[in-house]
Amino acid sequence: MKIQERMRAGNNRSTAPAQPTVGERLPAPPRERKPALAALAVLLILLGALGATVLVLRAGDRIEVVKVTKEIPAGESPAEGTNIQPMMVAEDSSIHYVKWEQREALSRLKAKSTVPAGAVAVGEMFGAKESLPAGKASVGLSLKEGQYPADLKPGDTVAAYPVVSGTATGKGSSGSGSSGSGSPLVAAAKVSTVTTKSDATVSTGNQTVTLLVPQDEVAALASAASESKVVVVRVTGDSN
Repeated sequence: MKIQERMRAGNNRSTAPAQPTVGERLPAPPRERKPALAALAVLLILLGALGATVLVLRAGDRIEVVKVTKEIPAGESPAEGTNIQPMMVAEDSSIHYVKWEQREALSRLKAKSTVPAGAVAVGEMFGAKESLPAGKASVGLSLKEGQYPADLKPGDTVAAYPVVSGTATGKGSSGSGSSGSGSPLVAAAKVSTVTTKSDATVSTGNQTVTLLVPQDEVAALASAASESKVVVVRVTGDSN
């Protein structure tokens, strides 16, 4: 009887799974290796490092150049504090940037044609003298008060009328009680330069103005200008 009980107990023990003893670990399943993903990760790391290096190098190649902040009419000169300021750009040997350190030399040059505000100055824009467009001529006028708008400035489009009976003519003139011929000497001309108040003759209020006019209208304008019988009137349009 005792022998049978012992056999049953032995059988019961054999059917139960063996439990691991304290301190033992269960075997971990084998990990699946993915060499393609590992290589991709390494490649991304290298690309990131290369991109950061390129950015650092590009930052080191930036230079300070001249930027136009206010339109420079043809024949006018750039000047610090007036119409130019510094800005940083990436260096490019194919572009003839005017460097900020060259601004003093640049101020002695003149715009070959109108340079718009916001443009980055390059050497081709400036020269020792302005380059006149084909078929145009530059004419200087010495005007008295009442023969030009008080706020006349470079870049304006104007018409030039002859003075009749010693008075100025032309709608839009700052003078009063003027009269004269209704036919303009020049229908549309671009103001190239205007003297500043400090340069003008204070005692008489005379103003020196340079106009860019068609060559076939130069003779009549120059003749009237020599006798101070010209009035300049601002008009709309573009003479270029």
